[in-house]
Amino acid sequence: MSPSLITYIIIATMVVLFVTNLIPTAVTAVLVTLALYATGILDLGQALRGFGDPTVLFIASLLVISASLDATGVTAWAGQALITRTGSSRLMLVALTTVAAAFFTALVGVSGAVAALLPVAILVSVRLGRPPSQLLLPMVFAAHAGSMLVLTSSLVNLVISDAATRIGLPPLGFFEPTLVGIPLVAGTIVIVVLLGERLLPVRHGRMIPDDLSRHYKTLVEQYDLSDGLFRLEIRPRSPYVGQPQGAIWLEDFPGLSLVAVQGPDGSGPPRQPVLAAGDLLLVRGDAKQVDHLAAAMRLQVRERDTSGVIDGALFNTTAGLAEVVIPPRSGLIGESMFPGMVTSSGDLIVLAIQRRGETLRSGETVLAAGDTLLLQGNWKALDKHLQDPDVLVVNSPDLVRRQAVPMGAGSKRAVFVLAALVVMLATGAAPPVFAGLLCACAVILLRVLTVEQAFRAINWTAIVMIASLMPLATAMYQTGAAGRMADALVSLCGDRSQYSLLAALFILTAGLAQLLSSTATALMMIPVATAAATEIGFSPRTALMTVAVAAAASFLTPIAGGANMMVQGPGGYRFGDYAKLGWPLMLWFFFIAIVVVPVFWPA
Repeated sequence: MSPSLITYIIIATMVVLFVTNLIPTAVTAVLVTLALYATGILDLGQALRGFGDPTVLFIASLLVISASLDATGVTAWAGQALITRTGSSRLMLVALTTVAAAFFTALVGVSGAVAALLPVAILVSVRLGRPPSQLLLPMVFAAHAGSMLVLTSSLVNLVISDAATRIGLPPLGFFEPTLVGIPLVAGTIVIVVLLGERLLPVRHGRMIPDDLSRHYKTLVEQYDLSDGLFRLEIRPRSPYVGQPQGAIWLEDFPGLSLVAVQGPDGSGPPRQPVLAAGDLLLVRGDAKQVDHLAAAMRLQVRERDTSGVIDGALFNTTAGLAEVVIPPRSGLIGESMFPGMVTSSGDLIVLAIQRRGETLRSGETVLAAGDTLLLQGNWKALDKHLQDPDVLVVNSPDLVRRQAVPMGAGSKRAVFVLAALVVMLATGAAPPVFAGLLCACAVILLRVLTVEQAFRAINWTAIVMIASLMPLATAMYQTGAAGRMADALVSLCGDRSQYSLLAALFILTAGLAQLLSSTATALMMIPVATAAATEIGFSPRTALMTVAVAAAASFLTPIAGGANMMVQGPGGYRFGDYAKLGWPLMLWFFFIAIVVVPVFWPA
C-alpha cells in the first residue's frame, strides 16, 4: 500500500470520526498523529512537532487574554452600553447587535463574543417584545464575519499565517485580514437587516439563559434586606475595639439585628480576628434605636439610604452575594449559624438564613437539609469556597459577576494588556508568540486572573486538535497526497483559471466547514490549496485567503460551530432555520472570496 493511499485512509477515517463524534475530537486528532507515526509516514519528531509549535503557544496565550476581558466584565459592559441604546427600532436592534458581535469577535473570538452578548441580546429582545429568534442567528452570523477582521480574530487566521511562513511567504499582518473582513461584516449586516425578518422564524426559545444583571436586588428583596438597613463605622474609642467579632450583641437595643461585620473597604469580613477602628457594622432596625446604639457604643452612622447601603456595601466591583442550599448528607447539617456570623474560612459572612421560604431573623439556627444561606464576601472568596460539596450554589458567582458587575475589578488592567498586545502585533515590535506569552503572563502578574483561571481559559480541545493535525500537512506534502488532490481539483476546474480554482476551493472548504470545525477544515485544506495554486501558477497566498474566508462561512447547520449550537435552544431554532438565512450569506462570502480576494492578493 502506497504512503499516499495510507494518508488518504487516515484522512477519511478522521473525517468520519469528526462528523459522527463517536469519540472526542481531541482523541481523534491525537490518533491521527499516532497513525502517521505508526504507519511510517512521519518520524516521531515530525509527528509531535505541532505540540511545540509557536503558533500553538500563541493561540493558548490569546485564549488567556480573551478570558481576562470576559472575566472582568469588559465585554459585558461594552455590549450592554451598545445594545441598550437601540430604542424600540427593530432595525437599530439588529444592526447594533451585529456590529457588537463582529467587534467583540475581533477581541475574544466567535464563541467568546456570542457567550458575552447572548444574555444581553435576549434581555433586550424580551423587553422590547420581540422574539429572540429574530436576533440571535444574525448575531452569530455577524460574529463569523467578524472572525476575519484582524489576525487574532480566529484560530483559522493564525493557522493560515503559520502555513504561509512554512512555504516561504511572509506571515499575515495583524490588519491584513481586515481588507476582506470589513466588506464581509458590512455585507452580513445589510443582508440580515434586510432579509432576516422574512427568513427567520418567529419563535421563542426553550432554554432562555437567566438574566442575572439585577440578581443582587432579587436576593435583597427575597431575604428582606431592603428595609431599615444602616451602616455604622467603629470609632477609635468604641468599646467594640479589640473585641472578637462574635462579641457584638444587640439585646439592649430592641428591634435591632446585626446583619454583618465588614472590614473598612466593605468587601468582606475584617482581616484581623478582633474588631478595630474603621470596621463597619451592617445593622437592620428602627432609625431611633440605631441612633441610640451609635451614641452608646461610640459608632458613626455612615449611611442611612437603603439603596446606597445595599449597592455600595454588599454588592460592588470587589464584593458580591451568593445563595447556597444545604443538600442532604451535607457536613453542615446540625451546625449552628446566625446572621452576621463569619464562616470558618474567615472571609465570608452569613447575611441571612431561610427555611421553607421564611427568613430566620435572629438567634442561632441549627442547619437542616434544604435551608438556604445568603453569603457575602469578595468575589475571589466566593469563587474559591463555594466549590465546597457541603453546599449547592444556586447561581454561580462567576456568571453573576460577569453580567451584574460590568467593568469590574481588574478591567482597566485587562484593557491595558490587550492594547499592549495590539500595538506589539500591529507594529511588529515583537514576534507574535513572544507578545502573546508576555501579555498572558501580565494578566496573571497584574492579578486580573489567577493561574487556575488562566489554565481553565485555555480550550485544550482546540489546542490538542491543532497541535495534532499540523503534522498532517507535512504528511500530505511528503507522500504526494496533497499534489494528487490538487491535480484532481485542477482537472475538475477544466480551464485552469484562478477563478475556477478559487471557486472550487471555496465550495469544498465551505462544505466541509458545515460538518467539521472551521479550524479542522482549514488544516485539511491548506496543503491542497497551496499545491493547487502552485500547479496552475498563481500565488498560494490568494488560495490561503480563500480558504480562510470559506472556513468562516459556517452558516448552514447548527453543528458548523460552537456558537451556532449556543443559540439553538434560546432561539428555538430548528435544523433548517440556519440555511434559510445562511444561503444568502454564503453567496456573499463566495463573492468576496472569488472577486475581492484576488484584488488584494493578486496572483
